[in-house]
Amino acid sequence: QAITMPMHCDTAPFDNVDVRMALKLSVNREELVEKITFGAATIGNDFHHSPAMPYYPDIPQCGYDPEQAKALLKKAGMEGLTVNLSTADSITTGAVDAAVLYAEHAKAAGITINVVREPNDGYWSEVWLNKPWCMVTWGARPTPDVMYTLAYKDDAAWNESRWQNARFNELLLAAKAELNEERRGEMYTEMAMLARDDGGTVLPYFPNFVYGRRSDIQHGGTVSPAWQMDGYRHASRWWFDS
Repeated sequence: QAITMPMHCDTAPFDNVDVRMALKLSVNREELVEKITFGAATIGNDFHHSPAMPYYPDIPQCGYDPEQAKALLKKAGMEGLTVNLSTADSITTGAVDAAVLYAEHAKAAGITINVVREPNDGYWSEVWLNKPWCMVTWGARPTPDVMYTLAYKDDAAWNESRWQNARFNELLLAAKAELNEERRGEMYTEMAMLARDDGGTVLPYFPNFVYGRRSDIQHGGTVSPAWQMDGYRHASRWWFDS
């Protein structure tokens, strides 16, 4: 899965790329994984392409750097930034606590994040895609093309950050038709870097799927990373060893 915090790139102050990057630099991802998921997550790098997907890019990690965040805000004329982050208990386990912890991290950069605890009822109709900064959980997808087409393509109905990047969209279309595996991987690497450096989404971590089974339950040895319960195929791919 993935936890995203999309900022509306057409709405101030998130229409400034330096503000977006400052917010990405103001979250301590390691502490979120440790304290919110108890280690059962993989650190994200602000591009929606998990290590479970093919063509996973190895690019430098966006780390916790409040001093650099301060410098970017000064450059943008946004020192002492105050923003609202909407979330709700139903989004994911520890969602509100994660937002509050992020707000604590951001204080070192001089940023005030007001955590708005929204009602569970109506969150996906009233908050997601409507509020300028909110917290979202995404189910897993099998390939980066599927995920990017759903939520990052310029005209996607679920483009939750309203991000428009011509080069990203050019690469997305080209990668669909590219038959050379190495070249396609290079395209996804460039797309990931564009999302990390210019995109409107803070993606702090990917919650891992954790399974528990009795000793008399068997499976084929490979577990699907696409959705829970072995890609929802547990009934056909797991069996009793009687």
